Amino acid sequence: MTLRKKQSLFVYLVAVLLIEADQRGYELTFGETWRSPEEAARLAKAGKGVTASLHCQRLAIDLNLFKDGKYLTSTEAHRPLGEWWEQLHPLCRWGGRFGDGNHYSFEHGGRK
Repeated sequence: MTLRKKQSLFVYLVAVLLIEADQRGYELTFGETWRSPEEAARLAKAGKGVTASLHCQRLAIDLNLFKDGKYLTSTEAHRPLGEWWEQLHPLCRWGGRFGDGNHYSFEHGGRK
């Protein structure tokens, strides 16, 4: 599948994820979606990311999770949605598997 096709499928699947979150009683706001290569390099240099970020490929999104008006920051809070996301498509990856609980991505080129 081409990168462009993956990007379109990813957007569609994120829409499905947003609906699922709403049906489970969560509210969401967007965290980081697209990341410039310069920002990826800056974060990598600071030890807070990688230069080959899927955010740069438009295949990753960070979601801020709320329940009953409370901002939920832990990986565990994201676990129900993250595990559901992983079942949605064989290329869906949840950042809770590598210490980034609010990260939802689509595998590409071996990157998660």
